[in-house]
Amino acid sequence: MEVTPLDAKIAAADAWLATALREYAPVVFASSFGAEDMVLTDLIAKRYAAIRILTLDTGRLPEETHRLIARAASRYGITFEVFYPDGAELQTFNHLHGANPFYRSIALRKYCCALRKVAPLQRALSGKRAWITGLRREQAVSRTQVAASAVDAEYGLQKFNPLADWTTKEVWEYLRRFDVPYNELHDRGYPSIGCAPCTRAVTVGEDPRAGRWWWEQQAGKECGLHESRPRQSPASLNTV
Repeated sequence: MEVTPLDAKIAAADAWLATALREYAPVVFASSFGAEDMVLTDLIAKRYAAIRILTLDTGRLPEETHRLIARAASRYGITFEVFYPDGAELQTFNHLHGANPFYRSIALRKYCCALRKVAPLQRALSGKRAWITGLRREQAVSRTQVAASAVDAEYGLQKFNPLADWTTKEVWEYLRRFDVPYNELHDRGYPSIGCAPCTRAVTVGEDPRAGRWWWEQQAGKECGLHESRPRQSPASLNTV
């Protein structure tokens, strides 16, 4: 039987998952339920039940993402572990800066991401030896050096990116071959999906990440989950 290029990529990704579980348990997969994450969800659900799957509910996710989480839970018989922002911290932040301060400055946007994503992830990774993500080198200029496995100094554990060398075409070939559920927003021009107020569809020829924080002009936009970041207090942002 002929082995296709995608078959080889699947085998390599599967090997990384096996290594993560064998050598770094307890290990978790942090999913945002993007297309890449659904590939990994499918692989993990089929063979690696000991790898727990968690997600971050920021409180601002699109309804389409919530619907996908429910469909995936039903499809695979999995209860995803959900982590939420600290309510008191969000209340303080919103009191000082309003409901949608992220449109006003990069600093405010990054602090919002820190409250809604980074802090919950830190709690989720507590006590773990490794975590798995769906990062790919092709996704963004800030991710061109993503390794399949590397020490994550920010969180102090090993980080696995089994799809690091996958192309967008290969991701979608996998989803279609195995009839994997995916976010319906992808069919409406959303290659990258985050919080509803911070994500829009992209037009033909635009960078896939152009729809994330589109009001910001700098390249390599990230939320802070996959980069080192300083922590400020909400009050210190009053002059931003």
